Amino acid sequence: MAISSKAASCVIGIDPGLNITGYGIVSRSASQVKLLEAGVIRLPRSNNGNLAERLESLFTELQRVIEEFHPQAMCLEEVYSHAAYPRTAILMGHARGVICLAARLSGIPVMGFSAKRIKQSVTGNGNASKLQVQRAVQSYFSLDRMPHPPDVADALAAALCYMNAMRWDGDRHLFRR
Repeated sequence: MAISSKAASCVIGIDPGLNITGYGIVSRSASQVKLLEAGVIRLPRSNNGNLAERLESLFTELQRVIEEFHPQAMCLEEVYSHAAYPRTAILMGHARGVICLAARLSGIPVMGFSAKRIKQSVTGNGNASKLQVQRAVQSYFSLDRMPHPPDVADALAAALCYMNAMRWDGDRHLFRR
């Protein structure tokens, strides 16, 4: 998939969740990646029958972030499913679907990466712990303290994974998975 260099100057990374969705906005100027903002979107508590309300809150809050920063690309962690917890994967798929819809309606291309690829990109270890990801993100952006909660670090790691995956080829800018 080819993306122009202008299209990737501002990227939003997302760590999808139905309780807390982490987001991180980074920009590239020359060869430096800068942190613009990072935070979480907290959703209403789970209550029987309020999934649609929670998804609407996620959509609305994410649209606000997109409207404020106008990212040109979105990177998010792909849904991981574990045989012992199929319901979790299904629910996460709902959150990811709403996130992809918000991006689509804003004209933002979405790139998905596996958790292993994101961890490998920022720590050098695809099996890194949440703490290792937090420390790597803290170090990369020279932050005074680790991003908290871990969802923020995961979102920033997704954005960094995207930035790290970009390859320059003369005047052409290619993105490869």
